[in-house]
Order: sequence, then C-alpha cells, then structure tokens
Amino acid sequence: MSKYALFFDIDGTLVSFKTHEIPPSTILALTQAKANGHRVFIATGRPPLIITNLGAIEHLIDGYVTINGALCFVGSETVRCREINHGEAETMVADARQRGYGLIVVGEQDVAVLDPKGDVDKVFRQDLAVKNLEQVKPLEVVMQQRILQLTPFFDEDYERQMMARIPGCTSGRWHPDFTDVTAKGADKGEGVLAMARHLGLDPHHTMAFGDGGNDVAMIRTAGIGVAMGNALDSLKQQADYVTTSVDDDGIMNALRHFGIV
Repeated sequence: MSKYALFFDIDGTLVSFKTHEIPPSTILALTQAKANGHRVFIATGRPPLIITNLGAIEHLIDGYVTINGALCFVGSETVRCREINHGEAETMVADARQRGYGLIVVGEQDVAVLDPKGDVDKVFRQDLAVKNLEQVKPLEVVMQQRILQLTPFFDEDYERQMMARIPGCTSGRWHPDFTDVTAKGADKGEGVLAMARHLGLDPHHTMAFGDGGNDVAMIRTAGIGVAMGNALDSLKQQADYVTTSVDDDGIMNALRHFGIV
C-alpha cells in the first residue's frame, strides 16, 4: 500500500486524560507503523516547552506541528512560523489584566503566564499533568518576542466577544476552561500542508488523528481524518472514520482498520 504521513494530536489522542501516559497499544502501533515505512508526526496545541510526555515515542517522530500550526519544525529546521499581530496580542493581555482571567502567552522562544485565580495551574499542572511551567518567563520578556499563541481562560460566550476585537486571529477550543488563539491561517490543517510541502509528501497520503475542537482543520485537511472515540461530537461529524477511545486502543484499532499495521 501507499506510505502515509501520520499526524497525531497529543492530549486525548496519543496521551490518556486518565493516566497522562501513552497507552502500550499506541506505542506498539506507532512502532509497527514506522517499521512498515510510514512517517510519524506530532500535531499539537502545546508549545515545545511543555511537550514533555512523549518520551516513549520520541525516537519515532519525524517532525512537529506545534502551537496549533503556528510553529512547525523538523529537527532544528523551522518549517513554518506564523505570528499574531502584536497589537492584537496586546489587546488580549490588557483585557486579561482588566478582567482578571488566566492567560498563557506563547512567544517564539519563551512562555509567560498570567494566573490571578489559579486556573492555569489547576488545569495545566493538576488536570493535564503539564511539566516545565516553572520555566516560564516574565510577561514583559515574552512580549518582546513574536507572539505565536494566546491561551485565555474564559468561556465560549466571552470568547465570541473577544474574538470580534482581534479579527486577525482564530480560536480553537479543545478544553471547556480555555481556548487556543492563533493568527488566522495558523491551524493544524495548515501545519499538515506546510509539512507536506516541505518534505515533498502527497497531502492525499496524510492521515490525521484528533479529539478536540482545535483538530477540526486537520481532520478536514488530511487525506484521511480519524476522530477518537472520546472526541467531541462536532469533530466526529467531520471525520472520515471514528475509532475507539484513547484508553480503548483507539490508535491501534484505526491503524489496523486502514492497513497501516
């Protein structure tokens, strides 16, 4: 069969929300897929600083689509970097300070966190078991860099109001407590296409796996879009195939279904 480039979201797709680990069946499936000549890529909303939970499969990964497509790289080579208009970034920072909601600001090199109510700590450190947050830098330092993503902790109603004030941005929500805001044109689907162009891959021979709202563009763009059993219903409706959940061998079952392993 044709060789595929496989793109995997991390949280809720490769990594269980319950155990915060990659299930053994997923490790085996990716190992077999790689041995069969397919390529393995990460496609995540996480910035590189907090991609700390892939140790079991790092040796299999051919490239990274990170920050929801705003930063894509292969090894030390940057494939794509898409920044938010600085004025719009400043608008959200000012709004977060005024209204008192949590905000993660992702710069090209560093990350800053505003967390007046402890929401960022609760969700990222406690619920998602994110590491390296102690390595964040002062906001004033990060705002001197190109801003690639803003992650505000507010609900969907206020999200609609805020996005109207920053028209150069797009929002991809994969968690009820926060959303990921990037520049328009920076999404996982564009990241997949950028990686395909860079490496000379046929977009029709790409396969994407996801579970959240920020995976919609990728699921639509890839040659084959796979939604996890634990995915949002809105994502399942966009997918070509719905597999079982991350905790029920979803990756292995999907790769077997398509003859990848």
